[in-house]
Amino acid sequence: MAKDVIRGRLGVRARILALMSYLGVLCIVPLLMNRDDHYVNFHARQGLILWVWSVLAFLALHLPFLGKWFSSMSLMMVLVFSAIGIVSVLLRKAWRIPFIYSLSTKI
Repeated sequence: MAKDVIRGRLGVRARILALMSYLGVLCIVPLLMNRDDHYVNFHARQGLILWVWSVLAFLALHLPFLGKWFSSMSLMMVLVFSAIGIVSVLLRKAWRIPFIYSLSTKI
């Protein structure tokens, strides 16, 4: 996406699907339903990276010593980044979340 701000009018369906991207496993719905919409696809790919990160964080709970610390810090970061993504959708923008965006361009 060349610009961080999406200009023009976005449909309600596109905004709802983009919002779903940051609600955990629901990120799969926009990926499957709206492949042609660049705005929805942008948010869905970032949401997918966040969801995978949260799954890995839950699996890290079983690691000895640093597992609980890593898991709690990761889940807190996922929550913050998801909130940033939701605010981005509500403001009709496409903010590139640091580190997450660079990973999402590779999928």
